Amino acid sequence: MANVGQQSKWEGKACAKLAGCKAEQVWLLLQDFFGLDKWFPSLTTCLPVEGVSGQPGCVRFCAGFKTHVNGSDKGSMNWTKQKLLSIDPNKMVFSYSIVDGNVGFNGYVSTVRVLSNEHGCDIEWKYEVEPAKGWTLGDLDFFIASGLQVMAQRMEAALQVFQATMDQ
Repeated sequence: MANVGQQSKWEGKACAKLAGCKAEQVWLLLQDFFGLDKWFPSLTTCLPVEGVSGQPGCVRFCAGFKTHVNGSDKGSMNWTKQKLLSIDPNKMVFSYSIVDGNVGFNGYVSTVRVLSNEHGCDIEWKYEVEPAKGWTLGDLDFFIASGLQVMAQRMEAALQVFQATMDQ
């Protein structure tokens, strides 16, 4: 049998800047592993499946997001189960993998970190995945980068409201 071309994993990185937000404040929002639906656009559900949020080995069920792969099929809802692999609150970084789902991602692993900068902070989202049927790396880059930008805007707005409340 001929060797079907082994394609290496896709790798990508997205970054979002949050002006006027301290890295520690943003980390407090991100480290809630079971709370992703508060921030990620079009994600309607993020529920605990097992374990304790923020402890390696915990699993969340995420559903409701739409991707280009859905096409005109309005009856299907995308979902994944994601497992927290590691977390380091001191370095403000965590890694997770997709362990099940209907979006066609195999071998998916992401590392999300918060980095301080002189004007606020950055959220960096690195990922790798085996090539997925119906996707291109460009599709995945766009999906993650655009989702991360909306997450950053939502977090910025929430922290501004919080700060305004604290200033009163």
